[in-house]
Amino acid sequence: MGLAKTEMFTKRQNTISSFAKAFGHPARVAILQHLFKIKACVCGDLVNEIGLAQPTISQHLRELKQLGLIQGNVEGTSVCYCINKENWAKMKGIVSEFLDQDLTCNDCC
Repeated sequence: MGLAKTEMFTKRQNTISSFAKAFGHPARVAILQHLFKIKACVCGDLVNEIGLAQPTISQHLRELKQLGLIQGNVEGTSVCYCINKENWAKMKGIVSEFLDQDLTCNDCC
């Protein structure tokens, strides 16, 4: 299988792609929905809430954190996660701008 060759694309295109990847797995969507629903940081109940093994949840949390959509704080032996409001707002702006494009050609295909 070939490389993704992400360097061929603009920073904006790579950013949109990264956000799309975040929403490309239902577990990450469920994690984000849960964090919005509880409106607070969550430490240990994601495994019970989502129903996946701890290592799997940790992997999804790591990906969301790398994108900056969530943030985590160490509290004792736990890491508590919540939505990163500033980065979430930036992501919404970037994705909305992309999705708000309209087709202007009426004779296409």
